[in-house]
Amino acid sequence: MRDLVLLAFVAAIVAMGFRRPFLWVLLYIYVDIVTPQKIGYGIITSISLSLLCFVAAFAGYVLLDDKKGSRFTLRQALIVALLGWCGLTTYLLADFPEAALTKWDWVWKSLVFAAFLPLTLRTKLRLEAAALVMVLSAASIIISAGIKTVLSGGGYGTLVSLVDDNSGLYEGSTLSTVAIAMIPLTLWVAKHGSIFTERRLAMLFAVALVFAALLVPIGTQTRTGLICIAVLGVLALRSIRYRFVYAGLAGVAMLVALPFLPASYTERMSTITEYQADESASTRVAVWRWTLDYVQDNPLGGGFDAFLGNSFTYNTRQTVELGNTETVVYQEVTDEGRAYHSAYFEVLGEQGYPGFLLWLALHGLGLWHMERIRRRYRNSEDPAELRWRSLATALQHGHVVYLVGAVFVGVGYQPFMFMLLGLQIALYTLMKRDWKGTQEPHRPWLANRQAAEQPA
Repeated sequence: MRDLVLLAFVAAIVAMGFRRPFLWVLLYIYVDIVTPQKIGYGIITSISLSLLCFVAAFAGYVLLDDKKGSRFTLRQALIVALLGWCGLTTYLLADFPEAALTKWDWVWKSLVFAAFLPLTLRTKLRLEAAALVMVLSAASIIISAGIKTVLSGGGYGTLVSLVDDNSGLYEGSTLSTVAIAMIPLTLWVAKHGSIFTERRLAMLFAVALVFAALLVPIGTQTRTGLICIAVLGVLALRSIRYRFVYAGLAGVAMLVALPFLPASYTERMSTITEYQADESASTRVAVWRWTLDYVQDNPLGGGFDAFLGNSFTYNTRQTVELGNTETVVYQEVTDEGRAYHSAYFEVLGEQGYPGFLLWLALHGLGLWHMERIRRRYRNSEDPAELRWRSLATALQHGHVVYLVGAVFVGVGYQPFMFMLLGLQIALYTLMKRDWKGTQEPHRPWLANRQAAEQPA
């Protein structure tokens, strides 16, 4: 029955897409985030639903959609360049060709769609629709994880959201990072969105979704999620008028919540500053050191999953109670084939310095472009301009949370976050189009220079 409902929903969107081909783009966003083929049990599991929707999205744009307003930008070129470099390392430089091809099967779609998405978001309504579908699609996973956290308390590596799967957005650390990074966009959709006009109900849903998102790091018991919450809390100070009141309320909320947290969660969080006392954290540091040594000898990278060739020895520190005394014991551990546990080291080890620099440039430009929009409308009193400034802030804050979480999680090519980059590119393109009709210089810092050059 579940398969029939999911297939009927997909079929209905496909049918409507012949009149509005942009709906196929939204359908792919839903399918790529939720992966309904994993939720079903029967026929839907044997269908290449993601690939079919991917092809439909492109075909609809090329054959049926209006191209007016579509622009190809520098950041899209960087994505294409990163895609080409990943393909080169996969087919020519991979240390483990079979494993590299397995990862390449989904990475190339993530990168291609990220470069393609801004072309379809040629209007502000389409941009808003894509943001809404991204929020609602991820919400289906986050709400499930939040409910199960309340009912069971969760557990590291044991919390199951919609399906019992440990890949993609269903992996605990990845879900924790994305859930917190999505909070600013969730609040923007509820507060400023024009698709749902009932503002109170939208805000009520958004608050409930934010609460569920905050529960995800507790349910998954991931230290990365706690760090992401702290980062988002600090970023929120930029947009809050009464900062001291906000900080005080946040502190009180934390103190009130502590007694209700599972003991296993607080115990795991207590190791956040003592990496040697935890084997998982010690392994990460050892893998990072191995990666730095590896790229010294292989500056072009080793292709996807090059970590399979690592081998290292490290020491863990444990406190052992002997009677009334405690003794610190160091234990030597030898490990091999351990994942990077960091997007930065993941991209560096797999794509070498060229791919890593492309990846950094892509993210750095995104943060700067959003900041330009924020500064442009900083003193504006126009509600429309303030609305888009708020979206730029939401996308920037979500991006920063992702980049911080990515230090500890291998999400270098995470599709949801690359979609968020697509929203950034589309927003910046739309704003630049509006700026062309104004007399205010495109680069504000040129205003004083131009005034100084004018004759007295």
